[in-house]
Amino acid sequence: MTTTASTVAAAPPALLHSVGDRALTWLDDHREHFRLTPGDRATGRGVVERLKPIGELALNMRVLFREGVAGSRQHARAGQLLDFAWRELLDGGNVLAALQYDEPFSPVPLEIYATFHELGFRHPGLETAVDVSHRTRTWPALDMVPVRRLSVLGAERKIGLTPSGDFDEAVNLTWLSRHPEPWTVQRHIAYDITHTVFHLTNWGEDPGGIPAQTADYLALYLPAWIDDWADLEHWDLLGELLVVDACLPRPTLDAQVWERYAAAQSESGAMPLQHGMPEGDAAEVFDIVHHPTLVAAFASAMATSRAMSPT
Repeated sequence: MTTTASTVAAAPPALLHSVGDRALTWLDDHREHFRLTPGDRATGRGVVERLKPIGELALNMRVLFREGVAGSRQHARAGQLLDFAWRELLDGGNVLAALQYDEPFSPVPLEIYATFHELGFRHPGLETAVDVSHRTRTWPALDMVPVRRLSVLGAERKIGLTPSGDFDEAVNLTWLSRHPEPWTVQRHIAYDITHTVFHLTNWGEDPGGIPAQTADYLALYLPAWIDDWADLEHWDLLGELLVVDACLPRPTLDAQVWERYAAAQSESGAMPLQHGMPEGDAAEVFDIVHHPTLVAAFASAMATSRAMSPT
């Protein structure tokens, strides 16, 4: 059954904000687990997998600063986390530069650096190395799924490079642009849809970036998808869908869903991936729950901002 904004009670801003505040506290308390290990550095694949969470952490801090919903304590903690990520985890960008030199046609250093660049961090050597690869015929020919192409095009724009492809053409090739039948939106398609929205809106900055027909499609089917993934207790995907809701022209900010989402969050602030919190080695638990916890911080910042904005 599809619900609409007119039939749903919106969650109070205090509840929305508390989810993000607890998530940020957990991320800060577990910041050392973001650090690359000697084993990670042994293979390029290991480095890439360990760098992705650092890039996601930076994105979350940028969203928090941009939306302006953080209190003074939360804002200070976010700033300290961002500085820690750049100076200690990435060695002032040297880790990204080393990967760029080792794998000149990997878009990963660019994608991660773009967020730091937006926040005022610079590494001229990395920018030069990216520019050299970007000017080759090979760079725009790299094979990647459409939603990943959107990520690369957005990163190029953020650091001032000429786009290596057409953004609208990439959008037209995504699952979301095809408005798939709602019953076909299984997990991998759902994640593709959420990330397409993130890139269309520049991670929630410009809700107007979603084409009108696509916004109507999402408004029609998103409530049912949210209910389904809430019933499955898949908190990671549910969090991303809640971000999409906050990006729509008329978000629902459904109180019942948000209450359920908040109840799933552990006392420490970590958000489980699915069902309840895993047990075991602290590093292994971190690897499982850091992404849904980052998503919780993102969803909280977006929803709190929309709840506090005039309609």
